[in-house]
Amino acid sequence: MKTAKLLDKALNRQFLSAEEGVFLFETASTADLMFVGNRLRQKQVPGNTVTWIIDRNSNTTNVCVANCKFCNFYRRPGHEEAYVTSIEEYRQKIEELFRYGGEQLLLQGGHHPDLGLSFYCELFSELKSLYPNLKLHALGPPEIAHITKLENSNHHDVLKALKDAGLDSLPGAGGEILSDRVRRLISKGKCGGKEWLDIMRAAHKLELTTSATMMFGHIETNLERMEHLVAIRTVQDEKSENAKGFIAFIPWPFQDEDTILKRLKRARNTCTGDEYVRMIAMSRIMLPNVTNIQASWLTVGKSIAQLCLQAGANDWGSIMIEENVVSAAGAAFRFTADGIQAAIREAGFVPQLRDQQYNFRDLPEHIEQQQLDTTAMIVD
Repeated sequence: MKTAKLLDKALNRQFLSAEEGVFLFETASTADLMFVGNRLRQKQVPGNTVTWIIDRNSNTTNVCVANCKFCNFYRRPGHEEAYVTSIEEYRQKIEELFRYGGEQLLLQGGHHPDLGLSFYCELFSELKSLYPNLKLHALGPPEIAHITKLENSNHHDVLKALKDAGLDSLPGAGGEILSDRVRRLISKGKCGGKEWLDIMRAAHKLELTTSATMMFGHIETNLERMEHLVAIRTVQDEKSENAKGFIAFIPWPFQDEDTILKRLKRARNTCTGDEYVRMIAMSRIMLPNVTNIQASWLTVGKSIAQLCLQAGANDWGSIMIEENVVSAAGAAFRFTADGIQAAIREAGFVPQLRDQQYNFRDLPEHIEQQQLDTTAMIVD
């Protein structure tokens, strides 16, 4: 294999094999990968616009029996800090979200052994009856798998019930690395890679818009990273013309602070800024059928995220009014709505507010800026 030929193949939006992706990642210069990633971005998302969203990432519960070794957020059933969020708490969170100009609730939680399909259907229905304009970007494949097992049901029926109850779109949570070797070591209690992909297939058949993620930089190999991207691309290629499928892909580096993986000396985050930029470019190169690539400013900070906009990323993500899971493992960057727009302009792009479907939204005239804890705010 020759690097130049593979770069040309990528520029023509041809599918690269996982082995070709590894060769390119390990041999091409960062400048070449950024150049190709940016050219492909311009083909898929022409212009100088970088999108962002105002939403809130809240949790239904912190009770979880999956026992992921990278998670500091979960509590076991019966723990004194265990909780299930109440409707009154949702009211406060949603009304604050609206004041900040948002309309979407990213709602996720743990694998609670007692919360089945009826709980989530009733919750979604009640939230939509209270706030008809609220968009629910909720749960994720591992939670769908967990609910399906509790109900002794199937993915299609669970997703259809949730959609009928008010689910608008399905996040790509729990993707980690879609290698069962890796998943057995870091998240044995979650669904395997095949089931994660099958749940996304079922969601696409129901024309539920989804996103896909990858958490890398722990115990996976470069080949497993590329196989992850090929698997996402394959599922996207299978969807019907009526379905949007994976509307976005979001890779982020493993956050290791106080995690079991780090304490046991099995893995720690060694991902550099250069490596993250290269993975953004490879995401664009390996996923020519996924339109939007998001830079994870929450885990890499402003400067690296700005570089990613020159390497294939076209989306900055959310202001993160509330985020508890990744932050619990050491992600400490923070932005206000004004801060995000300033960072995008500083990088030479035009900020554009969007919704989950990547439709452009007008910025509300009067919105509050969320108050950040400046002791935790690290925006370089």
